[in-house]
Amino acid sequence: MSPAVPLWREYLELTKPRVVALLVFTALVGMFLAVPGLPPAKEGLAGLLGIWLASASAAALNHLIDQRIDKLMARTAHRPLATGALRPAQVLVFALLLGVASMAVLVLWVNVLTAVLTFASLIGYAVIYTGFLKRATPQNIVIGGIAGAAPPLLGWAAVTNMEGPWDWQHALLLVLIIFVWTPPHFWALAIFRREDYARALIPMLPVTHGVTYTRWQILFYTVLLVEASVLPVVFGMSGLFYLGGALVLGSVFLWYAWRLLDPPDEFFAMRVFKYSVVYLMALFAFLLVDHWLPLLRAD
Repeated sequence: MSPAVPLWREYLELTKPRVVALLVFTALVGMFLAVPGLPPAKEGLAGLLGIWLASASAAALNHLIDQRIDKLMARTAHRPLATGALRPAQVLVFALLLGVASMAVLVLWVNVLTAVLTFASLIGYAVIYTGFLKRATPQNIVIGGIAGAAPPLLGWAAVTNMEGPWDWQHALLLVLIIFVWTPPHFWALAIFRREDYARALIPMLPVTHGVTYTRWQILFYTVLLVEASVLPVVFGMSGLFYLGGALVLGSVFLWYAWRLLDPPDEFFAMRVFKYSVVYLMALFAFLLVDHWLPLLRAD
């Protein structure tokens, strides 16, 4: 008999901590890229807290809306609502408290624009994607991906209020990268878990169009991703250090996507999925280091 999981761990599970950590990291990079030196401490720290709270709220709402299908899928059967460790009312209250706290932090200590953009992202993911698109179309992750791609924009807005002449353009370049990254990232997982999605009646691309078609779509989007990843250099936002890192990371991703067309085993799709996470973290790390190189050389 397995030991009981502490209640605080069940609530932490609702927030999808690993997913949210990646989102907050991209928001942090957006903050650092938005200003020539260090971001203002108050707006930076409060912005990260508000973005984290909103992301955690959206994740908890995702648990609530998906509780039926979570019970049917091996990947999600351990979630607190699926196991009965928490009741729907508890999850709803928790999600609403996180969401209200997020808006309060952003409005009071950051700026209204960031609060509005963050709220739109929360609704986009928790309501539009999870509640509607996920069950309505195999292009769910493409259309709904804009909500998950928003954190760099939110971080940028938190420290600049988008008042600079290039703020929107540069911040949206980061959003575009994550937006194009999302389909190959998620479809690789969907290939591996396609039986789960079929059992839950979720029209993910491998279920509706087959694995072969999805593999080609992953390759197509990976090519687009490599192209999108060099746009910060084209628009003068980053330099050669970032370009070299982006091309190396992109070449590896392309190799994974090409190999996935004729994979060595059934688990290769999960290796593509795991690399995609490493790719995004490393790409944004290269953006950050490239941004700081001129400052370090000046010292």
